Amino acid sequence: MYLHETKIRIRYGETDQMGYVYYGNYAQFFEIGRVEMLRALGVSYASMEKQGIMLPVIDFSVKYIKAAHYDDLITIHTMIEEIPSVKIKFIYEIYNETKLLLTSAKTTLVFVKKDNMKPTNSPQELVAALTAKLLENKR
Repeated sequence: MYLHETKIRIRYGETDQMGYVYYGNYAQFFEIGRVEMLRALGVSYASMEKQGIMLPVIDFSVKYIKAAHYDDLITIHTMIEEIPSVKIKFIYEIYNETKLLLTSAKTTLVFVKKDNMKPTNSPQELVAALTAKLLENKR
C-alpha cells in the first residue's frame, strides 16, 4: 500500500451554522489528497490532460464518523493498494490534530481519452512511479 499525507486547515467558509465542516466539502478534501498524492509521484492532472487523458470519478462512498470544525488542522491520508490499469482506486481517511479518525472514503476513477471519452490505460509514468513505491513499501 502506498500512503500519502496532506494537511489542510479548515476555513470558516467550509463550515455550516453549527460550526461543522459542511458534508459536501469532504469531496474537495479527498480531491486535494488525490491531486497531492499524484503530484508527489511526479504525475499531475495537468500533465495527464496534456497527454489527452482525463480522470473522472465513477464511484464515491464516504462514511462520516466525527465532525471537523473551523480552524481544525486535518490530515488527509490518501492510499492506493494496487497498480492502476484502466481504473484507479483511492482510499481516504481524515484525522484531526489529536489523530482521531473523522471520515473515511473510497473513490474509483477511470482514465479516459479526452477526444472521445473512451476508457484508456493508465499513463505509464504513473504505473512506474506507483510500482516503485509499492515495492519500496514491501521492503
